[in-house]
Amino acid sequence: MRYDLIENKISGETIKQDDYIAGLAKGLSLLEAFGIDRQKLNSTQVAERTGLSRTAARRYLRTLKYLGYLESDDHYFWLTHKVLRLSSSYLSSAHLPKVVQPILNLLSAQTGLTFSLVVLDEHEVVPIARSYLPQQDNLRVSPYGMHLGNRLPAHATSTGKVLLAALRPEEQKQWLNKYGLKRLTAYTIQDETQFYQILNQVQKQDYCLSKEEHEFGVIAIAVPVLNGQGDAVAALNCIAETHRVTDEQLLQQILPLLRNTAYELRCMI
Repeated sequence: MRYDLIENKISGETIKQDDYIAGLAKGLSLLEAFGIDRQKLNSTQVAERTGLSRTAARRYLRTLKYLGYLESDDHYFWLTHKVLRLSSSYLSSAHLPKVVQPILNLLSAQTGLTFSLVVLDEHEVVPIARSYLPQQDNLRVSPYGMHLGNRLPAHATSTGKVLLAALRPEEQKQWLNKYGLKRLTAYTIQDETQFYQILNQVQKQDYCLSKEEHEFGVIAIAVPVLNGQGDAVAALNCIAETHRVTDEQLLQQILPLLRNTAYELRCMI
């Protein structure tokens, strides 16, 4: 018996046509349409972002409002706290965040800096665990990336380049053709040839140092976290303000800590 398969162009995952629920996929894509750039959307804007017709977008919006995932003023819609149920369920049940959390806290206690574990999701990286010490509550490291689930542009972050460097050359090319290199600061790399060279260098040296590419005054260093098969499943990084630490300090003092931690994690995942 022959089954027609649908392939996810991003993940490569396949599913039988009969098992695919298009309505669920459209509803989830609608929720993903909301972001930092547009926190409130009307049906026309949602239709443009998702490829749905305006009529279909309106029906999905009203259904999600009925279910409690959206709120509305009868013209614009926005996410409610109920969407956090999905992320909280992941963070409380996933193995990797649980394993790494006490390790990140220990690293932070030893150095006074902030550490996080990050995964790649299409064109962005997402922190799934970060160090926490009560005395750091009033420290400003960065308004971006400090809370779990926040999304950062992969091309302009240390963790993003580490994870992109782990991809095959053809996958890197497909990624770059699809997402490009958006300018975020004066230091954001926008030249494709230079970007490929940096990814190649990162792959060889097994770490990435990124300085003010995403936000002025912020510096970070990252290493890949490998599983037992040698695949990069996440990136471990340390982030700080440029006036607090130098490149040399991160390379000489922090990089060995990150590498040792990544090696220990490989035995746990």
